[in-house]
Amino acid sequence: MFVVFAVNGLALGSWASRTPALAAQVHASPGVFGLALLGASAGMLAAASVAGRIIERAGARVVVAGSTGCAAGSMVLVGFAPAVPLLAGALLLIGMSVGMLDVAMNVAAVAVERRIRRPIMPEFHAGFSVGALAGALAASLAAGHGWSPGRHLTVAAVVAVAALLPVIRAVPGSRPEPTEEAAPGRAPIRRPVLWLLAAVALCSAIAEGASSDWSALLMTAERGVGQGAAALAFAGFQLVMVLTRLAGSRAQRRFGPTRCLAAGSVLAAAGLLAAATIPVAAAGYLGFALAGAGLAASFPLALSLAGDAGKRGDGTGGEREIGFVTAIAYTGFLGGPPIVGGIAQVTDYGVAFGFVGLVAALILPAALGARRARQREAAALTAES
Repeated sequence: MFVVFAVNGLALGSWASRTPALAAQVHASPGVFGLALLGASAGMLAAASVAGRIIERAGARVVVAGSTGCAAGSMVLVGFAPAVPLLAGALLLIGMSVGMLDVAMNVAAVAVERRIRRPIMPEFHAGFSVGALAGALAASLAAGHGWSPGRHLTVAAVVAVAALLPVIRAVPGSRPEPTEEAAPGRAPIRRPVLWLLAAVALCSAIAEGASSDWSALLMTAERGVGQGAAALAFAGFQLVMVLTRLAGSRAQRRFGPTRCLAAGSVLAAAGLLAAATIPVAAAGYLGFALAGAGLAASFPLALSLAGDAGKRGDGTGGEREIGFVTAIAYTGFLGGPPIVGGIAQVTDYGVAFGFVGLVAALILPAALGARRARQREAAALTAES
């Protein structure tokens, strides 16, 4: 499963890192190109909204294989797109493919957790971060050697498929067996615990997206560092996030998911607020590193708990619950960065990241509320039986 998550990250890191070349290839202004990029976000959100039901019927393995193949083909289309409408359409396809893959791989990861009876979701999400970093580094090398987006993304697509083939049989869920239906009235939209877990994932997505997209601009505009040095803030954020995710399963087993979410919320909020308010470059680097550590487990733990909330008596289930939480979280990746940019436009980046720090702090009450809601559900089921 680590490889599957890495393949997803590789796909994202590969095409997202070539946006300057893609914009030049289709002769798009920044505003027009930004609208084309919305195709990817819209595709991810649309796919995540229906992925749970598809995975229930086809199985996670089939969906992982199919969506990876579609993502690879879409990467090639993105690389060779000659005009903005075609690029937007190709980005819509890759967004749908990656969105479907994202839900399917998390469903499969929850199945692995149930099989081995220990939490390892943060380690799988570390694979995604490793893949994204590898894709970004490969994109940098490709651009440095003068490779066109078409040539580069074709090679990246072949690598992604080749990496998946040896491990696809190990992905759970090839032939879903008939299972008991969820209890009446247990649709995800009617369950407070899932809304609260979605709030955890949403706040995490907003904070993570803002840190990825705006950290370098905060460092250059407010702390006076050069562009090269400013990029180290994002690099530090990602590196600490990967390392924390690799160690996250051990912390979860020792302290439990709710305590990990609460501690991460406090750490991320403190780091972001320090980066926003302390007018020293070192505080910015340290703050974003702390934010990476604090946010590392939030998204994977929210999905793991959503899968657990959907677990049936026969040990299956959770597909629709994970899809529900993922879809809401994607709205954070879609809307968070523009909101931060708008706040920065009318104030400054310090105020904008102060807002992001407060959003990260909301993970704490949402996590505590989710635990209480889950306890109430369990008590109600016990009373009914």
